[in-house]
Amino acid sequence: MIERYTRPEMGVIWTQRTKYEKWLEVEIAVCRARCERGEIPPDDMDAIRAKAHFEVARIDAIEQETHHDVIAFLTAVAEQVGPAARFIHQGLTSSDVLDTAMALLLVQASDLLLADLDALLGVLRRRAFEHKDTVMIGRSHGVHAEPITFGLTFALWYAEMKRNRERLERAREAIRVGKISGAVGTYANIDPAIELRVCELLGLDPPPICTQVIQRDRYAEFFTTLAVIGCSIEKIAVEIRHLQRTEVREAEEYFAPGQKGSSAMPHKRNPIACENLSGLARVLRGNALAAMENVPLWHQRDISHSSVERIIAPDSTILLDYMLARLTRVLEKLLVYPERMRRNMDLTGSLFFSQQVLLALTAKGRSREDAYRLVQRNAMQVWEQGGDLEERLRRDPEVTAHLSTDELATIFDLSYHLKHIDTIFTRVFGTAQDAVQ
Repeated sequence: MIERYTRPEMGVIWTQRTKYEKWLEVEIAVCRARCERGEIPPDDMDAIRAKAHFEVARIDAIEQETHHDVIAFLTAVAEQVGPAARFIHQGLTSSDVLDTAMALLLVQASDLLLADLDALLGVLRRRAFEHKDTVMIGRSHGVHAEPITFGLTFALWYAEMKRNRERLERAREAIRVGKISGAVGTYANIDPAIELRVCELLGLDPPPICTQVIQRDRYAEFFTTLAVIGCSIEKIAVEIRHLQRTEVREAEEYFAPGQKGSSAMPHKRNPIACENLSGLARVLRGNALAAMENVPLWHQRDISHSSVERIIAPDSTILLDYMLARLTRVLEKLLVYPERMRRNMDLTGSLFFSQQVLLALTAKGRSREDAYRLVQRNAMQVWEQGGDLEERLRRDPEVTAHLSTDELATIFDLSYHLKHIDTIFTRVFGTAQDAVQ
């Protein structure tokens, strides 16, 4: 299932080969910085550049003996480089390579996720303008409240996803950090200037201070951000699931020809994609909790975070890539039923105009408490006996003593609720016009 929506590029980021390539990129950047300082002879640097490569199978074979992945990697590379390999990894600790390389991988994954968000934002914008004037009932507590348009719902989702994009950009910066500072972060065996140059070469920032590892509050921020985006995805999915309920059926997931909804009931059309997204959001939140548990390491470092990150880094980024792509597809093909929306609005006999009546009565001099009593009395009769609120109000002498038939007709005008749609769209999109820029 995931392969149908996830781009191959995201999966490639988390292969063993890509991981070792990033390790090698870090090691060569360190050697280059040291060569520029005269600490590695140019001929040896040339040999490192020309010969430093590896075979994943060879690293795996060595690790079977060493039980240490970085040592296995360095040994495999040294076999290719020859005598000049003595300069590789000098003054470093494993985490100098691991954490700096992880920053490169997470930045690369972030860029793909940002592109996913851009695609989703494009669809949300298009459908917001498409349904800018598609009137539907708004609901609070699941109960009819006052009218909105379906375009406002899309605009709301757009604004939230735009904030998520900004969050991810900030999180990307938080983890765009490398470190080349040795076993406890004191630069005992390598000059801090080398770290500065390596980070410059790799497009990273150096931390002001660290221990043996980049501090995991940065990772916690990153994976929590992915979880927040997942929460927003679930928010959209839950709304669609509610709208697809048989009793509502104002919108539903596209149902393809030949698709089956149930092994037992041929009539079923289920919101399976949105249900899937609701479930997967829980995984992202669980992974975010694991990332937060990684923040309090022992002293200058322990290894408890490592096993966790080997799981949550690929899982969360691949999963969010999938979720964003699948949600984009759901929204692109979402079926919308404006006539059903209008029919559902009529279920309560215009009760959603009650606040306007309340305000009109107070404007005529009745106290808020008294006006509320008059409107609620008539509204409860509509709830219990049916009929139409405007008609009942016209027969209530306490109401008509203040509001004429013409005034009531003006109050029960749907355009009252929609008069500021353009203002909201301008705030969200910078324009109220149906033109995608």
